[in-house]
Amino acid sequence: MNDPTWVSLLPPLLAIGLAIATRQVYLSLAGGLWLGWSILNGWNPGAGLMETVESTVRVLGDAGNAMVIMFTLVMGALIATVGASGGVAGFVAALERRRLVTGGRGAQLLAWVIGVMIFIESNLTVLVAGSVSRPLFDRYRNSREKLAYLIDSTSAPICILIPLNAWGATNLRLLSEAGVPEGDALGVFLRSILFNFYSFAAVLLALAVVLFRLDWGPMKRAEERAARGEVLWPGATPMMDEGVLGGDEEPPVAPRAANMIVPIVVLVAMMPVGLWVTGGGDLTAGSGSTSVLWASLAGLATAWIMLLLQKAFTVDELTRIALRGAGGLVPLALILLLALALGGVTRELGTGVFVAGVAQEVLSPAVFLPLIFVVSSAIAFSIGSSWGTFAIMIPIVVPAAAALDLDLAPFLAAALSGGIFGDHCSPISDTTIISSMAAATDHVDHVRTQLPYALVGGAMATVCYAAVGVLL
Repeated sequence: MNDPTWVSLLPPLLAIGLAIATRQVYLSLAGGLWLGWSILNGWNPGAGLMETVESTVRVLGDAGNAMVIMFTLVMGALIATVGASGGVAGFVAALERRRLVTGGRGAQLLAWVIGVMIFIESNLTVLVAGSVSRPLFDRYRNSREKLAYLIDSTSAPICILIPLNAWGATNLRLLSEAGVPEGDALGVFLRSILFNFYSFAAVLLALAVVLFRLDWGPMKRAEERAARGEVLWPGATPMMDEGVLGGDEEPPVAPRAANMIVPIVVLVAMMPVGLWVTGGGDLTAGSGSTSVLWASLAGLATAWIMLLLQKAFTVDELTRIALRGAGGLVPLALILLLALALGGVTRELGTGVFVAGVAQEVLSPAVFLPLIFVVSSAIAFSIGSSWGTFAIMIPIVVPAAAALDLDLAPFLAAALSGGIFGDHCSPISDTTIISSMAAATDHVDHVRTQLPYALVGGAMATVCYAAVGVLL
């Protein structure tokens, strides 16, 4: 749309509202997508339906989108392979022998630590932390909603604080395109880290929840249910097929922690290698989507080689296990496909541009900094993409800070932090969806239990930006 209006808000709001009200994530995303294309086709529902199908197919025409979906399927294959090998059981047993994890709090702390340590890519973070921690959460009767919250709170909030990963590279490019001299962009980004209040609040609040058992609202009820031995609420639909987890079959070899640890180490280590190769020797210029796909394939290949050397499975058996695992994640791949398509139609409608434009019209220098945070949050919540929010907001805050003759770093931080906060709250965010999958919990239950904590972190960040705005 050439001149976006409030109508551009309707598709994402419909998708979000339907998802919360009906718990039918697929139909909710499809409904928002259909409404968006109907609007773009003069409110013609027939033409909107045809364009909905065409636009969804076009999502796969983008190499980056296709790689993300392939990565999801490969991770399903890896999770199933590691589970069938007894690697997860061996890892849990090794932790218990060394008394590193002896109860529910230790399992939660492990999930938090893994999330903080694996800062290369957000989806990689949640999948690794979820795969490692989920058996411990089930064993010690912690809720899977708590696991989803912990890994979601230590994925994007950590990744955005690191310059040498795909997140940093993307924002450095956006800064350069917005007019920041290439030699100054890294310095601005590094200074902005100190002002990224929501990311720090999310990570530290998650740690406090673990250490001091700060369970309230829907999360408290989920923890009480898990303590009774009920893994999920009645009628809940986990984002991952339980059969993929590999807990029902006796492994053909003695459980070994190495069968899980080695493939995951290779998976994590290959991410910077991929960034270095695809960036021609420059980590910040590498392709995140390509690198994460390479990393997942390397992890799967490592698991296969180890199991073949142990004579645990034949190639035919490994193939069937991998296909079963990939099939178990097809629902997630479908949701990602629809979410990416919905993001495309919101860009066509100019949803983010409209929200940012409304904010500019009521802009006052006295409230500029907290307003940037709030507007970025609204955009990210509406479009379900922190990266899309960065692309909208950075070209706005760079000239605005220059016009006010103020340091760009805190304004950049407010835009980035708001993007993370809105993405953290949004049911249509890919990171939120993948966190539900990695924890094998119901997606709407994850959103409901996480939202109170995210709102607390958002309120803290808003106050901090208001205080900094007064001091500038």
